[in-house]
Amino acid sequence: MSEKNTQKPISYKETPYITQDLYEKMYTESISNPEQFWGDHATKYLHWYKTWNTVYQGDFSSGEVSWFEGGILNASYNCIDRHTEQGNGEKTAIIWVSNEPGEERIITYNDLLDEVSRLANVLKEKGVRKGDRVCIYMPMIPEATFAMLACARIGAIHTVVFGGFSHEALATRIQASEAKVVVTADVGKRGAKIIPLKSQVAIAIETCPSVEAVLVVTTDESQTLPQIAGEISYHEAVQQTSPVCEPAHMNAEDPLFILYTSGSTGQPKGVVHTTAGYLLYTSVSHKYVFDYKEHDVYWCTADVGWITGHSFVVYGPLVNGATIVLYEGIPTYPDCSRYWNIIDTYGVTIFYSTPTAIRLLMAQGDSFISGTSRESLKILGTAGEPINPEAWQWYYETIGNSVCPIMDTWWQTEIAGPAITPLPFASHLKPGAVSKPFFGIQPVLLDDDGKEIIGAGSGMLAIKGSWPSQLRGLYNNKERFLETYFKAFPGYYISGDGAQRDEDGDLWVTGRIDDMMEISGHLIGTAEIESAITKHSDVAEAAVISIPHNIKGESIRAFVVPIAGTKETDAFADEIITLVKETVGSFAKPDELIFVPDLPKTRSGKIMRRILRHLAQGDTKNFGDISTLADPGAISAIITKMNL
Repeated sequence: MSEKNTQKPISYKETPYITQDLYEKMYTESISNPEQFWGDHATKYLHWYKTWNTVYQGDFSSGEVSWFEGGILNASYNCIDRHTEQGNGEKTAIIWVSNEPGEERIITYNDLLDEVSRLANVLKEKGVRKGDRVCIYMPMIPEATFAMLACARIGAIHTVVFGGFSHEALATRIQASEAKVVVTADVGKRGAKIIPLKSQVAIAIETCPSVEAVLVVTTDESQTLPQIAGEISYHEAVQQTSPVCEPAHMNAEDPLFILYTSGSTGQPKGVVHTTAGYLLYTSVSHKYVFDYKEHDVYWCTADVGWITGHSFVVYGPLVNGATIVLYEGIPTYPDCSRYWNIIDTYGVTIFYSTPTAIRLLMAQGDSFISGTSRESLKILGTAGEPINPEAWQWYYETIGNSVCPIMDTWWQTEIAGPAITPLPFASHLKPGAVSKPFFGIQPVLLDDDGKEIIGAGSGMLAIKGSWPSQLRGLYNNKERFLETYFKAFPGYYISGDGAQRDEDGDLWVTGRIDDMMEISGHLIGTAEIESAITKHSDVAEAAVISIPHNIKGESIRAFVVPIAGTKETDAFADEIITLVKETVGSFAKPDELIFVPDLPKTRSGKIMRRILRHLAQGDTKNFGDISTLADPGAISAIITKMNL
């Protein structure tokens, strides 16, 4: 941890929603009187056809909770109609930026209402009813958001599958959800790559008897692809139907979506989120965490196939009537200035990305930044994994011109929105720290016996007590739901992450529990050692794992990605070891450094350390579920490098 390296709040041109004193007052209220706190916010932030009977009830220890029971609303109406009815129909809702520079679409809230209503009617014509599941397997194009909101409009439950998944992974998710319709596109484009989405669907649905129709968006007419069973032209279908579709009246606890996440073993987990609590938490956290104002241009780089894309590309921002940027491509295409050029072109004021992307771009040097100003930015954010202090500092100083506070947020698919996060002008920012809990969240650190650790210390990160956007279960698998999140220590939601709390009460997420290491009696997280390694100017990325050791308990292995052109000499390795010893301590120095060209990561950018753990022990096959692996070639390259 870099506890002494703090960044005080900067001067700000606007009046922030939350100051430090107000945060303390509101947080106390959210914990001591959550029904009043969230009830007031639900009245302010959401439109209801019928108000609720009770704000909260349930048994948290068994995961049986409900929020706003008896209330009736519609997610699509809250994201679109109420803005058009309030005279904001011509406000830009979505700025879509193509993979290819120079191509864009500007979609107003009136346009969004038209597109979503038409698609909703098409789904109804195809027999989709309230409670039916619809699989969305799309690139980052506007139709992906239309499909999500169209499902919400008629009460169908969407399950979005990231467009980079293989047909096997897609089929598994369709089968698990028993989806009735698939919405897809002919191809997706990510940089120079063409992703054959329709072809993947064609193979997947051969083993998915529940699928009755496939809607296909044509994105590239030069592609000549064979028709698949049940295929319907998306654009032809929406043009032939009515632009008016009345929103379904949904109960507060009706499911809104299922999002599948992969575990280390076994089948993907179908996380279920319901309507009211999810909408409320995502909209409130979007507004407060990023100090969102009506004139802001907001850009979250996440794909809609992940929870960050659900909550902070679609639902949270649109409930708040935001103008969002939706980008189809990758940060390095056609070169590494793409993100910064988009920020300048569209006047982006709030930018939310991943530590992986930040480190990737940092490793390319500052020449790609020098031609851009990024002067429109007021807030930066990160999500998905801990950010090392060096990348944080570069992000703050170089990208944010030392005037944009960084919201380093911790949350999960199951939580649905930032649970631990700074607030822009209520927190002293510490590079690498996720700071304090968001409203309604009671984080605790538990020891191995499930006892709470008070004050400074390290342990398992858990949450005590419910919050509105808490997952309601795993689809068709209550036993696994209880086993995964609640059974080990009843009364707590077990996140699976480890964390440290410093003397100021700020939290530092150290990674998954299985990424915590006990070396010679010292408990340490992989992120702390990785941060030390990446201090070296010639290191792009690092991943640290441990393997059993008969004397120390665990032995540290570090997989290091050098910046292109760096010679992998003994002197280079010694410099890295010295950095770890100086930054963390001699006990934390890796027993072996392994230089590799890349690290195995999920498509959302998380390093798959369990694969590295197997490789470090000579196991080249038994990796468990690798359906989320972005590039299988990364494993092959490491195997070759290690002569396994």
